[in-house]
Amino acid sequence: MESLGSFLEVRKALASFLEEDIGTGDITSDSVIPADLAASAEIVCKTDSATVCGLEEVGVIFDLCGCSSRALVKDGSRARKGKRVMTVSGNARSILKAERVALNLLMRMSGIATETRALADAARPVKVAATRKTAPGLRYFDKKAVVAGGGLAHRMRLDDMVLIKDNHIALAGSPQECVRLAKEKAGTAIKIECEAKSEKEAIEAIKAGADIVMLDNFTPAQAVRAIKAIAKMGLRKKALIEVSGGVNYKNIRQYARARPDYISMGYITHSPRAVDFSLEILYG
Repeated sequence: MESLGSFLEVRKALASFLEEDIGTGDITSDSVIPADLAASAEIVCKTDSATVCGLEEVGVIFDLCGCSSRALVKDGSRARKGKRVMTVSGNARSILKAERVALNLLMRMSGIATETRALADAARPVKVAATRKTAPGLRYFDKKAVVAGGGLAHRMRLDDMVLIKDNHIALAGSPQECVRLAKEKAGTAIKIECEAKSEKEAIEAIKAGADIVMLDNFTPAQAVRAIKAIAKMGLRKKALIEVSGGVNYKNIRQYARARPDYISMGYITHSPRAVDFSLEILYG
């Protein structure tokens, strides 16, 4: 995931998370725990089944607090309830100082990875992709979790590619005109994706030169018809096809039968169910 963020940028973000949580200090631990007390701890999965993600970042969080850690599983691996995923050692106050931030990030990233894995398994062979519906400040971590769960990161930022949506079309004209303008001004090195509200718009966007066409809020039956029509016209290999909007666990297999290139879903990152982990002190 180097392309999504440099090591120094990630470390800086993690340090800011700690700063937000610690403030001027942990007054509870400083009040009741001796300053020189050493301790060891382990992080344990408390959810029945999960795809783990975030251990690398958690390791950096403990390192920033002067603690040592060792991941016992790899990001992207599966864990069941009771599975130990990391051991930690160091100053007891420092372990507790890092605990909440480390667990919060691990729980969120593992929740996204777990959600993505379930959807990716259901959609095979069609790929599942994330969107930019991420928590501000957490996009790198959210997108990394999607990839760990077997999904595609898709567009990271507004400058990654052109993505013409309904509001662009409403302001600038037809899909064809928007694609034409984008090709003229963005250059050939930038991929152009265009949202389509109908089969007709999808075909027009492909003919105009869009690299990717998004079938937005199509029903599974409409997606099947549109992709068949695109293929019948000899246009299927001219653009990638994305399906987005209204996709969930109940219908993702139906959408996958249409054989788009990928299916994108915002709720993977905007409404993830956290995976429960706990940090347990072994001895002091």
